[in-house]
Amino acid sequence: MPAKYYICPNGGVKPIEDCLNKGCSMKERCLFLPTLRAIAASLERNLEGFTVTELISGTREVYLKKTRDYPVDPMKHLYAVQGSAAHLLHQGQATGNMLGEERIYGDNFSGQIDLYGAILDKDTATLGDYKVTSSYKLMKALGKYKVDVPTGEVYKSGPRKGQAKTVKEWREGGVRNVLDWAIQLNCYRMLLEKEGFPVKRMVIQAFCRDQGALTAQTRGIKKPAYFVEINKISDRWLNRYIKAKSQKLKQALEQKRLPPPCSAKARWHGKKCLEYCDVASLCPYGISLTMSAKSA
Repeated sequence: MPAKYYICPNGGVKPIEDCLNKGCSMKERCLFLPTLRAIAASLERNLEGFTVTELISGTREVYLKKTRDYPVDPMKHLYAVQGSAAHLLHQGQATGNMLGEERIYGDNFSGQIDLYGAILDKDTATLGDYKVTSSYKLMKALGKYKVDVPTGEVYKSGPRKGQAKTVKEWREGGVRNVLDWAIQLNCYRMLLEKEGFPVKRMVIQAFCRDQGALTAQTRGIKKPAYFVEINKISDRWLNRYIKAKSQKLKQALEQKRLPPPCSAKARWHGKKCLEYCDVASLCPYGISLTMSAKSA
């Protein structure tokens, strides 16, 4: 089932269909009507089978989204419109020896390929993907980290007298936090290869949505877009992972039984449950976590 209700700024809940077609009960809408329509369209995902995005998410979260009507805060889904806009800007531009916006179905999942072909150089076997993300996630994906670089001067007074002065400088090449992106693109790679399209390289073009903010600068993010290279993951491991996730979700849906809580990683160690999960109010774990946070 798709999201069915919008959460209004006044705390009320209204069916999305009524919000879009019967007007707003408030003095004025929280967002332009076309924006609210675009958000609603981004929430409609009645596709056959499971998508890669669903299978790399928490099983309980996906189960609740597929079986329960749930409310969403449109303000928290503006990022989805940004992502859709990025795809729309590129629509129709994948010409010649390229593929663009193609959905491919496999045995256990489907995936929509953003780009494939000669998208960076003459090599026609490059898989590309667009991401609109935060400076924090981009910093992690690039493996950026700070190091202390000596200035050549020393402190002349105070508790650090005689010690070398240093300044913080950003470096790349640290541990890259790209597992979810890597699983997603490698699943797309397997789908393409199954259809006879070889993949030699996988690259994400990541747009930073808060690039102009001071926080982005302090994280070493100075450009509006970066390339993030994705390495190949073992097909054997990937097939086992996807098959296990799809079987758990399929079994839960067939038995109409709530799966165990999402893993700590999928919950972002609780942060997603408290701030970003649309179905946290329907999840016993999410409800308990929220109550504990309020009483703390």
